[in-house]
Amino acid sequence: MSAAPRSGVAGSRWWSWLAGRGAVIALPYAWLLVFFLLPFLIVFKISISEMENVSFKDLLVWSDGVLQLTVKLSNYLFILQDDLYFRTYVASVKYAAVTTAICLAIGYPFAYFMARAPKAWQPALLMLVMLPFWTSFLLRVYAWKGLLSEGGWVAEILTALGVDRLLLAGGLIASEGNFMNTPFSLVLGMVYTYLPFMILPLYSNLSKMDLRLLEAATDLGATPAVAFWTVTVPLSKAGIIAGSMLVFIPCIGEFVIPELLGGPQTLMIGRVLWDEFFSNNDWPMAASVAVVMVLLILVPLALFNHYQAQAQEGGR
Repeated sequence: MSAAPRSGVAGSRWWSWLAGRGAVIALPYAWLLVFFLLPFLIVFKISISEMENVSFKDLLVWSDGVLQLTVKLSNYLFILQDDLYFRTYVASVKYAAVTTAICLAIGYPFAYFMARAPKAWQPALLMLVMLPFWTSFLLRVYAWKGLLSEGGWVAEILTALGVDRLLLAGGLIASEGNFMNTPFSLVLGMVYTYLPFMILPLYSNLSKMDLRLLEAATDLGATPAVAFWTVTVPLSKAGIIAGSMLVFIPCIGEFVIPELLGGPQTLMIGRVLWDEFFSNNDWPMAASVAVVMVLLILVPLALFNHYQAQAQEGGR
């Protein structure tokens, strides 16, 4: 007599647990569907549509009992054939990669120092990293225009130290004392802007590391440098990859910094998108450039997800 009610209670609990788990999983997927997949599909539809003045032709047309599908792929073929787009994509990836490497070189020691600092200091150090976010991104980039322009104190210090001659020899500036609208000013602005995005994941990873592993390496005869490269760096690989993705991905599509601090030598895909949308008023072409850029960004994301899956399997 009591078996049926017990099985009914167990079934209801199982259903409640399954429904709760389904809701938790469904919410992120619904968010991605509404705010990423649907807008991406709209942009993709525009990229393969024919534009008529301010409207777009329908892809599917029913006429005389015949369903016609009209897809315009000439924009993608033009991107593959035109050298300008290829050079722009390559330049975007190059500047993003250089920015990521510099942010890692600066951010790793800073994150390591934060993680090893006394507990009482860490909140203050964390606040210093996040302090730039209290000011508008646009204002901070504009500030660098004044600092690097002729008469700016940063430009004067670099000139007095002879840094401009080194940058000129490396092809990073056009002439001595001229730092603005150059690859140097572009990379400097992006490093300054995205450095916190590298430091925070690294600090989160390094602060959780078991220090007893370093003690064990020292007891086995490892020097501090050897222990760092064989223990600390491998254990912080997840933070390195996460920080690199947080810097590399937004740098590829950056528009504001190349527009304000870059120049003709630093043409990036964000500027090309702007020109196609608002100068040429060619929305299908601009949408095609955007689709290719998104696909370009999905490659490092897929590699990151693959590495995370491998790390989780190895942790088990």
